[in-house]
Amino acid sequence: MDEQQLQAATLARLHQNQVALAEAVWLLAQWIGQRGSTDVADGVRQQLQLLANNSASINQALSELCG
Repeated sequence: MDEQQLQAATLARLHQNQVALAEAVWLLAQWIGQRGSTDVADGVRQQLQLLANNSASINQALSELCG
C-alpha cells in the first residue's frame, strides 16, 4: 500500500468514526428530548446537522483520493 492509499484509508476510517459518534450523539439527543430538555436536544441536533452537511464533502474528497 503506497502512502497516498494509506492516507486515504486512514481518513476513511476517521470519517467512519465521526459518523458513528454522530449517530450515538443523535440517539442521546433523542433520549434527552423525550425527557423534556427540548432546547438541549435541539441544540445538539443543529450541531449534528453541520456534521451531516460536511459528511458529503468528506465522502467526495475520499472518493477522489481513492480514485
